[in-house]
Amino acid sequence: MIPVAVVVTALLAGLVTWLQGSGIQDDLAARSRSALDAAGLRGGDVKFSGRQATLEGFPAEDAGRALGIVQGVDGVESAQASGGAGPAQSAPSPAPSTTPPASPPPSPSAPPSAPPTDRDGIQAELDRKLAAAPITFEPDTAQLTDQGEQAARDLAPLLRDAPDNVRYRVVGRVADGPGGRSAALKLSRNRALTVIRLLIREDVPPDRLLAVASTSGSDSGNDSDRRVEITAEQR
Repeated sequence: MIPVAVVVTALLAGLVTWLQGSGIQDDLAARSRSALDAAGLRGGDVKFSGRQATLEGFPAEDAGRALGIVQGVDGVESAQASGGAGPAQSAPSPAPSTTPPASPPPSPSAPPSAPPTDRDGIQAELDRKLAAAPITFEPDTAQLTDQGEQAARDLAPLLRDAPDNVRYRVVGRVADGPGGRSAALKLSRNRALTVIRLLIREDVPPDRLLAVASTSGSDSGNDSDRRVEITAEQR
């Protein structure tokens, strides 16, 4: 009788866990669809595996915006495009003017250096830029400072023009405050998502960006705890 009771208990526990997981997925899917509908994006579908979203069937011109909206839904860990969805295409550049310049441009002293194409080179350039101009936030908020917003925009060309096999972890840094670790992690993730949304608007492909929450484990609250870090990864 004892072994039978143990087996039944294990089966019931597994059933409860499965039902809870299914309920979370259904809730995230419903809230994601509502957010997409509110934005006027009804041409595709969103499915969940745990807290990871997969978008399907969105037109190419809407896919980037749809990914940004779903990734901003509270509780969603990550979002990626599949089944024909892809990053929105950039608008074509205007045709160059045929009017000749008033005076010939000066001869360049040296050709510009080529951007890095390997993961280590991209990471070194990211670290250099972030050390010179960190992406910072207003205290206790996910609102970028003016300097932080400009720093994120300045990084966009480097991330956008890198090879397709490189993706980026955007890590929010927050000190543990009065709300405890849970509140700090939520603020950290919101800061990472704020930077991701800005980068998507600057035409960085959304399926190459992943938001990661992190805390410093201290309550110092200094400038180093109000920033994001970006790590390049080979995929």
